[in-house]
Amino acid sequence: MKIWYGRIFLLPSRMAAYLLAFLFLLPTMSPAQEASHSTGWVVIPVEEYQSLRARAFPSAVEPALPPVDATLTRVDYDLRIAGELATGRASLTVDVLRDGWVRVAIPSGLLVREARLDGKLVSLVAPAQGKGGGQLSAVLSHPGRAMLLLDIALPVASGAGEESMILPSTDSGVTRAVVQLPQQGVDVKLSGGLLVEKSEPSASTAVAGQSKWLAYGRGNEPLTFTWHRKLDDHRLEQPLRLRGSLIQLLGLGEDLASIYAEVNLEVNQGAAREVQIQLPETVNINQVSGAMVADWEMKPGELKVIFLEPVEQSARFVITGETRTAREGQIQVPLLRLLNTERESGGVAVEVLGAGEIKDVQSQGLESAAASDLGEMVANRQSPSLVAFRLHTGDAKANRSLTINVARYAQQAVLLANVEEARYQVLISSEGKVLVQARYAIRNNQRNFLKIALPQGATLWSATLAGRPVRPGESPDGNMLLPLEKARAGDDAPVFAVEVFYLSRQPAWNDKGQARLDLPALDLPISRTGLVLYHPLLFKVTPAPGAFRVERYGAPSSPALNPAVAAAAPAGQPAAGDGAAPSPEIQNFAYSYWSKSGARTARVLPIRVSFPAFGPSVFLVSELTAENHAESVELSYQREKKEGVR
Repeated sequence: MKIWYGRIFLLPSRMAAYLLAFLFLLPTMSPAQEASHSTGWVVIPVEEYQSLRARAFPSAVEPALPPVDATLTRVDYDLRIAGELATGRASLTVDVLRDGWVRVAIPSGLLVREARLDGKLVSLVAPAQGKGGGQLSAVLSHPGRAMLLLDIALPVASGAGEESMILPSTDSGVTRAVVQLPQQGVDVKLSGGLLVEKSEPSASTAVAGQSKWLAYGRGNEPLTFTWHRKLDDHRLEQPLRLRGSLIQLLGLGEDLASIYAEVNLEVNQGAAREVQIQLPETVNINQVSGAMVADWEMKPGELKVIFLEPVEQSARFVITGETRTAREGQIQVPLLRLLNTERESGGVAVEVLGAGEIKDVQSQGLESAAASDLGEMVANRQSPSLVAFRLHTGDAKANRSLTINVARYAQQAVLLANVEEARYQVLISSEGKVLVQARYAIRNNQRNFLKIALPQGATLWSATLAGRPVRPGESPDGNMLLPLEKARAGDDAPVFAVEVFYLSRQPAWNDKGQARLDLPALDLPISRTGLVLYHPLLFKVTPAPGAFRVERYGAPSSPALNPAVAAAAPAGQPAAGDGAAPSPEIQNFAYSYWSKSGARTARVLPIRVSFPAFGPSVFLVSELTAENHAESVELSYQREKKEGVR
């Protein structure tokens, strides 16, 4: 179907609907009918026509209004100080951003005498009542950049020998100030900006006898100038009179001796730019530190310390270094000395680091003193072998020397506390009851108590110390505390035994299965451990590989755990008290305790219990158990069928 576009007539909506229906029926006409109509009409509502026209010819978008009417871009001051006023000109660069009348605020605090815009006088207006806090404004009407010139005056404040002037903060991005002062020999300070230039023309120029400053400010902060007349100081020209104190600490090591010295200077006249210190040839300086120290230089026999600025009153710094000395015998102590001082005080202290002591001392120009007399640095030392000396008051050039005789000792390990050997005897029944006798051979010269953490659910029966029943205490974490005997220091401290009996429960044994035996944890390391495990007659028990290994039985190596009857035991069999088969009386005793299940333990402690060892046994050993570590043994058991056994 062909469509012809012609004129558009605006018709009522009902007639437009009829015409649209007629157009939809055009495709159903015959070709002869379609050929007879050479032109066609398209009728649409007015609203659609207006929408299509707006899309075809869009209107231009109106520009957005600027966020502000005008901006104060820059403020330049050119001022001259005369007495209590600073007068001059302030140039305000203003950019107007929209048409119409706009207000531009004048910086507050300025006393404006006259305002000009493009060479013409303009009036400044006050803000509406209740707005602006009394700040004046200029009214501009043309968009673009304008220069507003103000003749201003500012007050100059004075007090405590100083004068100051404050330029107010503005909304401008840049503040530039040129200030002239009809005076020379002035020190000026600036806050709120940067002082770029300071000049004092010579007497031959036309502007002699005045000072000129150029500064830039941040704009949003006040710019404050503070100045005062320079004070003539002749201290640098006066002869230097110096007093000093040097306290030296020498630590004698095996190969090297460390040097630490504190120097305090007191200037009585003049100013000290540097100070010299005499050094022995063998001394090497590593560092000089102090608040006034700028640099230091070491030359043969001398150390020069340079200050940041001349010291007029006092200064303090610290020297650290080292030197090589003999390990023992006669040692000449290297002494540091202050040079070019009228009076020198202080002292020297020497300590021996490591195993050794000072036997003999020979000194000249020194007198013996207490460590506390040389200050906190020496008084805080904890060395058992330390000698301190104070310098003789008087001539700073007096001879001084110090020679000491050092004796060194071979270092030996100091035993604190250790479990040399632990022995356990364990009796397990098929009902899951476990009776354990734990014995420990201990050397001790410092510890007061031994903390033992029994396996969970265990009930203590008895505890002994060196064969004497004791009542254990309880630690804050709920574990058991046993008192210990103390001995003298060294490896020759006697060994004593600590013994513990306790009862615990496990699941009953079936015909075949796995079992786990947990041992106590001690807060001391254990050198070696032996364990004799007695199990029921009808079961075969196999220990799993782990910390313990199976070996042929051996008697305890520690004398504290080896009873006197051990010598009478057959070779390869446990002795009485260490795994021997008990008598019927002991067996009945054990059964009576087992039947009561430890219910009366709290009332009968402390008691001495004999271990009821019976049944087949396995001997296990291990070495080097860490402190607070509980070892365990994994067991595999199986019931055996033997003839004649029911």
